[in-house]
Amino acid sequence: MSSPYIVQIFSFGIATFIIWMIVIPYFINFLIEFKLGKQIREEATLWKAVEFLKLHKNKTWTPTMWWAIILAITFLMVILSIFLQEFWLINNNLLNQKETYLSIFTLATVWFLWMIDDYMNIKWIGRTKWLSARFKMFWLIIFALLWSLWFYFKLDWWNIWLNLWIIHGIKLWIWFIPLFIFVIISCANSVNITDWLDWLAGWLLLFAYSVYAYITYDQWMFLLSTLCITIVWALIAFLWFNVKPAKFYMWDVWSLALWANLWIMAMLTNTIFILFIVWAIFIFETLSVIIQLTSKKLRNGKKIFKIAPFHHHLEAIWWSEENVVFRLWLIWFIFWVFGIMFYMLQK
Repeated sequence: MSSPYIVQIFSFGIATFIIWMIVIPYFINFLIEFKLGKQIREEATLWKAVEFLKLHKNKTWTPTMWWAIILAITFLMVILSIFLQEFWLINNNLLNQKETYLSIFTLATVWFLWMIDDYMNIKWIGRTKWLSARFKMFWLIIFALLWSLWFYFKLDWWNIWLNLWIIHGIKLWIWFIPLFIFVIISCANSVNITDWLDWLAGWLLLFAYSVYAYITYDQWMFLLSTLCITIVWALIAFLWFNVKPAKFYMWDVWSLALWANLWIMAMLTNTIFILFIVWAIFIFETLSVIIQLTSKKLRNGKKIFKIAPFHHHLEAIWWSEENVVFRLWLIWFIFWVFGIMFYMLQK
């Protein structure tokens, strides 16, 4: 029964990759011509982040608005699937209430808000040159609250028994809502802060989404698995152009959208513990920033790391960018294997 779905899943993924490879060179030229690229934000200078500026000043103006084309292509695949279903070429389209509504709507809503933030930074609009932290936090809380309420009341997550590998049968009840909000907010920028090295964030996300492509397929969520594979192939195309010197970076929009979407998938498949395993490096990177800021505040400006997040610290102690990226890949691959292994053990 699942064989036709295998063909559909990989057909959509490969089609996404081919469209990417055709469109992106023209899109890069467009972004460069209109200077739609990343800038070193002013707070880097205000905080006297001299090491950071030294390491990454040459990456200024690298295009960041790749999320515009990847989102367009993703939604093109959704629309294409609707037409293919109408002509009886596939059994189901990608717009499915039980599986993909939440994921697609998550991508769209998060994309819209952080699109404004990216554009303001690129064009240096406003007093702070991007949306204020308070404004973004407010809307992030609203977003997380709405989705937590949807899961709680519409999908009956009030009656869910949470399985955390060796710990089984944790009934969440009302605590599900604050847990959902906390995870979304605490991990919101984990991808973004890992996105300053060529080939780093893209590969880590590819590993994470490949895990959930397998998990969703294993749970007979074939449409959600198709969406995962579509994103995986889009990330492969992104990595083609992210080789040093990178022609693209993710920046806030797509990094946050991909995290929020992955969290939704973890909730739909009841694999929160697995997500924390495959997301381990992103979590550690976020913790390194929190530790650094806490140390500076409590110890009169004294730092734990030369630069935070941690991968910049490794650069600052004279690891080359390639060494940092390859070794973090190896560590991530270990977590990837553990994630698959723990999922199979808890089945």
